[in-house]
Amino acid sequence: MNKIMLKAGVFALSVISASVMAKVPPEQAARLGNDLTPVGAEMAANADGSIPAWTGGYSVDADGATPERPADPYADDEILFTITSANLDEHKDMLSAGQVAMFKKYPDFKMNIYPTHRSAAYPQEVYDVIKENAVNAELVAGGNGLEDFKMHIPFPIPANGNEVIWNHITRYRGGAVERLVNQFPVLEDGNFVPVLLREALVFPEYMKSGREAADDNILFYFLQEVLAPARQTGTVLLVHETINQVKEGRRAWLYNAGQRRVRRAPNVAYDGPGTASDGLRTSDGLDMFNGAPNKYNWELVGKREMYIPYNNFKLMDTSLSYDDIINPGHMDQDLVRYEKHRVWEVKATLKDGERHIYQTRHMFIDEDTWTASVIDHYDNRGELWRVAEAYNTQFYYHDTPWMAAEALYDLNSGRYIVLGLANEESSYMDFEIEPERSDFSTSALRRMGIR
Repeated sequence: MNKIMLKAGVFALSVISASVMAKVPPEQAARLGNDLTPVGAEMAANADGSIPAWTGGYSVDADGATPERPADPYADDEILFTITSANLDEHKDMLSAGQVAMFKKYPDFKMNIYPTHRSAAYPQEVYDVIKENAVNAELVAGGNGLEDFKMHIPFPIPANGNEVIWNHITRYRGGAVERLVNQFPVLEDGNFVPVLLREALVFPEYMKSGREAADDNILFYFLQEVLAPARQTGTVLLVHETINQVKEGRRAWLYNAGQRRVRRAPNVAYDGPGTASDGLRTSDGLDMFNGAPNKYNWELVGKREMYIPYNNFKLMDTSLSYDDIINPGHMDQDLVRYEKHRVWEVKATLKDGERHIYQTRHMFIDEDTWTASVIDHYDNRGELWRVAEAYNTQFYYHDTPWMAAEALYDLNSGRYIVLGLANEESSYMDFEIEPERSDFSTSALRRMGIR
């Protein structure tokens, strides 16, 4: 596999002193794989053992074909306790403000807390480049550019909020993967019309030909095709995600079946409307948060213990229908698993002079995967508006931590959106694709739209 070095250009966000932008010295990087895991999490258990030590994660070396939906290795775990509106005060310090608000909004809301399993595991090649990044990668231009960065997770030992959010943006998600999933904009009464999506996500290093000069400043390629409902079928989105989106903005194109042409899509960024989301998701809300971070100041609050969704294999169970999972107000919480994990807490505040529908995003990012696992969104009055959760799951046949789904709950309207469920689909995740660069061209977009 060709793994050449990336160099992002320079662009400005907020003023950060040079002292917190420096790469770590070799003696600090040597902690990776010792007292820190290879991705930078604390190796040891917490004080009372409720968060165990990381011992390599959960990985299965499959011989031959692998199932698209991994079975639940923790299906026999019993619930430790359940948080309800009645005992919420006892557990508030382990929840975000948005999670607490869900209990107040919905009296039937609950969280089943299970034993913690630190299941996250990555391929060794990812661990290797992360260790290189630790001593080489740097933020530039006030914290919004990357220099001397390879592939994934530039800052395993972060010094500020910018570095933490870059770890989320660049984290490993299988290298090259195609998935067939649904998006559900859910009305207040629980009614929904599924939007079936075929998506491909490919980092240039995982192209059949490896990274080439044409990939300069490209973080990954993304393709999204709407397959249903009929009124939206034929809409195709192509994104060339750039590392430096202020110097060179995200390249996005949209094929509209009604117009039968490809056009540039500059609104597929920031708070532009998310594809087929019925106004419930912004473009930068996909994958919890994505894209250029230049509109916000990123404050690293610290690290804390928290109940977050984890090991949500049950949400991939094909015996469940979408009606089983989607309820008025929120998903069926008996199907969601929460565990205690350590998270990085980052507060993103809109810069003076910038515009976005979210003034503040309060993020909680899992230390073992760098996935933003809970995000509280505040409007421009400073009022809590929406809460997002990522239903973390380990695709253990491929050493890929990702999500079984992600949800964004609107506390004002009672509506919400879920993305990622495929329980009723015949296929789901394909980690074995061998993409060509031409698959992510505007010509390919036209061909997909016409067929």
